[in-house]
Amino acid sequence: MTALRVCLYARYSTDKQRESSIVDQLRGARERAEREGWRVVATHADEGVSASTPIALRAGGKALLADALASRFDVLIVEGLDRLSREVGEAEQVVKRLEHRQVRIIGTADGYDTNSAGRKVMRIARGMVNELYLDDLREKTHRGLAGQFDRGFSAGGRSYGYRTEDAGGHGRRSVIDEAEAVHVRWVFACYSQGWSPAAIVHELNRRGIPAPRGGTWAVSAIYGSAARGLGLLNNELYSGHLIWNRRQWLKDPETGKRRYVDRPRSEWQEREAPELRIVDEETWRLARARSSDQGLRGAGVAAAKRGGRPARTLFGGLVRCPTCGGPVIAVNSTRYGCGVHKDRGPAVCANALTVGRDLLDKRLVTLVREDLSSPAAVAELQRQVAAVLGERQRSGRAPAEALRRRLEALDVEIGRLVDAVVSMGHSDALARRLRAMEEERKVVLGQAEMAAAPVPKVDNVVGRYKAMLLDLQARLEREDDRARARDLLSQLLGPVTVVRDDDGTWWAEMQNPAEQLAAAGGISSLSVVAGAGFEPTTFGL
Repeated sequence: MTALRVCLYARYSTDKQRESSIVDQLRGARERAEREGWRVVATHADEGVSASTPIALRAGGKALLADALASRFDVLIVEGLDRLSREVGEAEQVVKRLEHRQVRIIGTADGYDTNSAGRKVMRIARGMVNELYLDDLREKTHRGLAGQFDRGFSAGGRSYGYRTEDAGGHGRRSVIDEAEAVHVRWVFACYSQGWSPAAIVHELNRRGIPAPRGGTWAVSAIYGSAARGLGLLNNELYSGHLIWNRRQWLKDPETGKRRYVDRPRSEWQEREAPELRIVDEETWRLARARSSDQGLRGAGVAAAKRGGRPARTLFGGLVRCPTCGGPVIAVNSTRYGCGVHKDRGPAVCANALTVGRDLLDKRLVTLVREDLSSPAAVAELQRQVAAVLGERQRSGRAPAEALRRRLEALDVEIGRLVDAVVSMGHSDALARRLRAMEEERKVVLGQAEMAAAPVPKVDNVVGRYKAMLLDLQARLEREDDRARARDLLSQLLGPVTVVRDDDGTWWAEMQNPAEQLAAAGGISSLSVVAGAGFEPTTFGL
């Protein structure tokens, strides 16, 4: 009888756990597999990842699901179902998906077993306990931070111009960081004297002063949102007034991404903190008066406040700057230019060249409508795609086999390292080696999945290309479909770089459409040279 194939999965998240928790979880899972006489074929783990993060968005969890969908194992062993998810809805969905594919799930600590008759009741009960644990953890954490704020300690979140220091073991206290505070005072002084936020940002970047999160300054860091208290000029802490609990992080259950959500004013906690004042009263008053005067707000501020709105131009953000690689955007009502140069200044990107919006829009749309839609272009595309797919089919067999062998070798090596940790105890050297092996396995697994993916047919790729062109034609005729038109243009053209020669001729450089479409079909590293019909187009001002 053939031994069942086993996949092991481990995860830890909170600060009460550590990297050795992964080793401990895998040791228990491996011991169970050995007692049953099963063969471990895969090991996946996620370190420092919350259980509220959807499993498909975790590196180890994604690899686990990929192995399951490819039927690479028969049994999944975890410490408990909470390692998969602490949220009832997602845990149910994941378990049902795996068990539907005939995967047996075993929990070494919580006793869960797919073969158990009462598994559904146990799953729901434990799922509720796990989800309540998360709710309780959030509530206790928030309550503890609120208490720290009331006692005058830092409750998390560092503003530029401050640092925290230990307050006798009772918590951490915010203090002024004079090295940063001097720049805060300079910003307020300049703004009060009439400087625009864009001018302030350009000067900060020219001086090489690091932004709050490192890197270079952007206008949004100076003036984010007055209503929400975002941006350096709107931070009331600089006037000695401290506000906490103004916003909260909420995680989108669909994407797993966190976003800020404003709390009602009644939930804010406020107190005066004169020891933390950086900006004097007169300068603060002048800055606030100017901020409230709509007529004194510069174009840079308006642009920053529009940051979250959908793009209203056809190619804004789809074209790249040849100097810095940043997005080319509408710098005014008639021209495109480098957004990094406009927002962050010439010290970050020296490309001050601009191109007419109508000109660029018309020429690139003409390129799609006429050049890329012509019978000659479609025939050339078909020839190149056939060549790419044929080459992949010929050369893909040997790499796929080599990747499979490497995966098997990595699984053996990971198993040996885990056994070494079990017998010798925790070792930093062994832990580093184990992490390196697991990271390599993730990379090799992704490459193996790509190599094993079915090669699409030429007619399917070219048919998709034609359908996209027809769809684009219809969208371009309707202003309300601009978002979809931009999406189609991005798929058809890929990154477009606009450059200008010394003689003033503008060039639009883009990827070969054959490469674009084949990549969309799951093929990478095409190395296709653009042929007739796909040469970069040129146009003059």
